[in-house]
Amino acid sequence: MSNPFAWIVEPLDPKQPLKKFFNISKLEDVRYAQLPFSIRVLLEAAIRNCDEFLVKKGDVENILNWKVVQHKNVEVPFKPARVILQDFTGVPAVVDFAAMRDAVKKLGGDPEKINPICPADLVIDHSIQVDFNRRSDSLQKNQDLEFERNRERFEFLKWGSQAFKNMRIIPPGSGIIHQVNLEYLARVVMDQDGYYYPDSVVGTDSHTTMIDGLGVLGWGVGGIEAEAVMLGQPISMVLPEVVGYKLLGNPQPLVTSTDIVLTITKHLRQVGVVGKFVEFFGPGVAQLSIADRATIANMCPEYGATAAYFPVDDISIGYLVQTGRDKEKVMCTKKYLEAVGMLRDFKNSSQDPDFTQVVELDLHTVVPCCSGPKRPQDKVAVSDMKKDFETCLGAKQGFKGFQIAPDRHNSVVKFNFEGCDFMLGHGSVVIAAITSCTNTSNPSVMLGAGLLAKKAVEAGLTVKPYIKTSLSPGSGVVTYYLRESRVMSYLSQLGFDVVGYGCMTCIGNSGPLPESVVEAITQGDLVAVGVLSGNRNFEGRVHPNTRANYLASPPLVIAYAIAGTIRINFEKEPLGTNASGKKIFLKDIWPTRNEIQAVERQFVIPGMFKEVYQKIETVNESWNALDAPSDKLYTWNPKSTYIKSPPFFDGLTLALQTPKTIEDAYVLLNFGDSVTTDHISPAGNIARNSPAARYLTSRGLSPREFNSYGSRRGNDAVMARGAFANIRLVNKFIDKQGPQTVHFPSGETLDVFDAAERYKQTGHPLIVLAGKEYGAGSSRDWAAKGPFLLGVKAVLAESYERIHRSNLVGMGVIPLQYLPGEDAGTLGLTGQERYTIIIPEKLKPQMNVQIKLDTGKKFHAIMRFDTDVELTYFHNGGILNYMIRKMAS
Repeated sequence: MSNPFAWIVEPLDPKQPLKKFFNISKLEDVRYAQLPFSIRVLLEAAIRNCDEFLVKKGDVENILNWKVVQHKNVEVPFKPARVILQDFTGVPAVVDFAAMRDAVKKLGGDPEKINPICPADLVIDHSIQVDFNRRSDSLQKNQDLEFERNRERFEFLKWGSQAFKNMRIIPPGSGIIHQVNLEYLARVVMDQDGYYYPDSVVGTDSHTTMIDGLGVLGWGVGGIEAEAVMLGQPISMVLPEVVGYKLLGNPQPLVTSTDIVLTITKHLRQVGVVGKFVEFFGPGVAQLSIADRATIANMCPEYGATAAYFPVDDISIGYLVQTGRDKEKVMCTKKYLEAVGMLRDFKNSSQDPDFTQVVELDLHTVVPCCSGPKRPQDKVAVSDMKKDFETCLGAKQGFKGFQIAPDRHNSVVKFNFEGCDFMLGHGSVVIAAITSCTNTSNPSVMLGAGLLAKKAVEAGLTVKPYIKTSLSPGSGVVTYYLRESRVMSYLSQLGFDVVGYGCMTCIGNSGPLPESVVEAITQGDLVAVGVLSGNRNFEGRVHPNTRANYLASPPLVIAYAIAGTIRINFEKEPLGTNASGKKIFLKDIWPTRNEIQAVERQFVIPGMFKEVYQKIETVNESWNALDAPSDKLYTWNPKSTYIKSPPFFDGLTLALQTPKTIEDAYVLLNFGDSVTTDHISPAGNIARNSPAARYLTSRGLSPREFNSYGSRRGNDAVMARGAFANIRLVNKFIDKQGPQTVHFPSGETLDVFDAAERYKQTGHPLIVLAGKEYGAGSSRDWAAKGPFLLGVKAVLAESYERIHRSNLVGMGVIPLQYLPGEDAGTLGLTGQERYTIIIPEKLKPQMNVQIKLDTGKKFHAIMRFDTDVELTYFHNGGILNYMIRKMAS
């Protein structure tokens, strides 16, 4: 059917009649000017894609009527302009696409119908690790190891880039996905198929929201959901509430964008923005650069919102010019946004739209801070860090506690490193990493770190040699301006050599610590510390031997590396002494904002961006040399331990199966609050005593060849064994941390995978019990796929992180939620019961279902299929089965 809104289409420029746009002003609807700018993007997409099938006129009316409808849990479709993937989540997506082609062929359809319709970019940035550091050839050696470990994966991805249309691969060594998106891939306004329209994106990484800082509406989705979007399906979403976040004032001279985002993260966690959009406005926004805004938008998942949107303004337009975008396209971008009422002036309060609620922050009240030791929302002022850590040492085990006996707080362990003796104690820094797109995309904090390093070296300060220091820029542009501004050599002198272009320490690819350091930590049972300029510091994520991890700005990362401990009060205690015995304090070497801005104006120029990005797809010779097959159907190699055809579509028929009641299910795991996707599906090292390690050993691999879970996401046999394999897993059935559970029929304590296999052999279904915020953290499809392969049919939790709930739905796993006011405690559940979950024949969104226990107890829970589309996926056994049936028929 033709678009019922075709009548509002007109050329943007009468001189170019073939370049058109949907002129929303022609609707002459007064409600439009009151809509939040983020909702205007949803509206335009609905109007442009309206076909009375996937997108209906009623959907357009609901979005226009947002002010009334926002509280009514109304479902609307959204077709993003593009999809972005990183390799950890991208590899399983391409594996699924390849397997879906096989499945469609088996069902008699055309396999080449399985092809991205929506443009997709895949940036390889998650594979490189910090194996080498503190040496001038660290970058080359780490990149060589990256290719040695990941050749199979990279060859497979190169096959995908050739076999599938509309998919572009950005090779390894180019940068971090979100920074490459910000500096290069983002259009702000799309010019495609003869139409201008707002750029928007969904990505298989939760920090896709970083692009919101440039005015491109984007957020993270599950890999499974992203695959459906790539195949032309809209996202089905509940029309969100929009919290207006008003920024006032100016930041103090010593405050960085990192301090601002950590402050906002804590504030919005307290406000409660899960499932909502946050839209920034107010005169304070005009004081922030695009890099500052992107830093704030990047940590949106940490404060729990779906998106963190900064509408496009003249500073956004200026950023496009600064980063070398085509000037003519930039002019068209501004002209289009003005025509559709999407260009913002933050100093003009008459443009302020209606919001669900408004909260404020005076930027002048922000103080230098860090977050930790185990969660990004646990902000600590730098002035309080020493006291806070020492309180955490003795506090009860938890997010702010390590339960170390008081008489051991000052314990130290002597060790030898490279012929010299050193001492480690609680709070000793053993990892200091300038890492992550959160901060490395921001010239002000990167140049600030460089200038601080210069002053530190000139003052005679050093970093202890056993501390694992590293610098992993988000793009080649960062290295370019650090060199041109002549601060790179000073960073190197403190141990912060460039070790690679990728996420690295931020996602747990921190590499090994020196053996003598690990032995000292283990011997003293020390709470050793990692300090990183990242966005996540969940326990067990950064490194197995750093129990405390703090998020900090790049200059503070260097400061704590020089201090060698987190137990320092920078205001009262010196960083060190110079050769003449003079005490050097942090204030003596901290660069002023004026110093940083002067260097930034001189050295961060458009020519750098053009030079780096014009060769981004061809500059990596190792990638160019890869030999990839050219067949349209992938030839699976049964000997591969990286790429394997998944079993998700085995036995799939065109006929739908009727959903059945889950009978006599055992509880596989019993969790408390804040179980993250890192707990459910770790990305880091494969422990040598784990089921995954035993599998790889059986395939002839040595521990040196195991690589990481993240790198093996294309192999379901590894990833199923990696489900719940985090060494910091806290399962109520077990009295210590670790990836084990109780197999109740036998009473044995087993690795989680082994217990699940026992249950599967006897035909017993499984469920998982959990508390609040189940599935928080990174967007990981394997956090749903892994439990599915273990035989988990449902999860019963108090609440879910948005993306993870969506992923469970996508795999056909039922997300159940306790009724308000109820939980495992109030219902007296121990997890040792057997559960029968009654699934009625006729289902509707968010209906209550009855659960019966073998003890005779009965209660109800909410079945969290939130939309009719999600119910359709469930009836098909998951979203991918739905797509295969659709394409095959």
